[in-house]
Amino acid sequence: MDKVKAKKHLGQHFLTDLQISKRIADSLTSGETSNALEIGPGMGVLTQFLLVREDLKMKLVEIDTESVEYLKKNFKLEENSLIEADFLKMNLTDLFEGDKFNVVGNFPYNISSQIFFHILDYRNLVPEVVCMLQREVAHRLASGPGTKDYGILSIFLQAYYNIDYLFTVDENVFNPPPKVKSGVIRLVRNDVEKLDCDEKLFRTIVKATFNQRRKTIRNSIRVVKFDYEKLASHRFMQMRPEQLSVADFVELTKAVESTITM
Repeated sequence: MDKVKAKKHLGQHFLTDLQISKRIADSLTSGETSNALEIGPGMGVLTQFLLVREDLKMKLVEIDTESVEYLKKNFKLEENSLIEADFLKMNLTDLFEGDKFNVVGNFPYNISSQIFFHILDYRNLVPEVVCMLQREVAHRLASGPGTKDYGILSIFLQAYYNIDYLFTVDENVFNPPPKVKSGVIRLVRNDVEKLDCDEKLFRTIVKATFNQRRKTIRNSIRVVKFDYEKLASHRFMQMRPEQLSVADFVELTKAVESTITM
């Protein structure tokens, strides 16, 4: 296929370098499942390299009507494999008749976090994600404890996925060029089916402490309702949230939970 003309919509910048598109497509494994969903294919710059992979059974979800018509006209797609919809509003359970599927795409910068939160809701259906997004966000998701980039979404995703930063993509290979570099990451589901704590309370504590990340846990966690005095001397209280691993936050959550009386 000839080089696809790129366009911008919904905050998305489209690749014009086909070698990078192929590299992203090749980064997706078909280890646990051959099913794969591309989010926001746009004009098909990445799609063309996914469709030629015989080990993948592809579906595409695109919200832009003009892009949907372009894809129908220029690609040989299987029946019902192109879905015109908002990914963030989709029920993913029956997408592949209840079977697992991997996710791949050039995520729009302005909704990348929302995409990940939606994937987390269906994490037991999604064993792998390969995506390109703003480099700063990509680094944040792959960063571990003790780094300035480590944050709320890092912990939520790392609780259920192993994350690798694969490579950086320069601005000049996009049309229109963004003001920042991009990064490609791969997420692979770990073996955690459920956290060993109250998951809702876990999320509340992570958000509460990182929303005041310059404070120690002792001060930032006070917004959570529990018997504070029972944990005043807990070993995490003098630490800041970026110093705690996922396992540490699980331990902290269990400790807080133990003080809450019904």
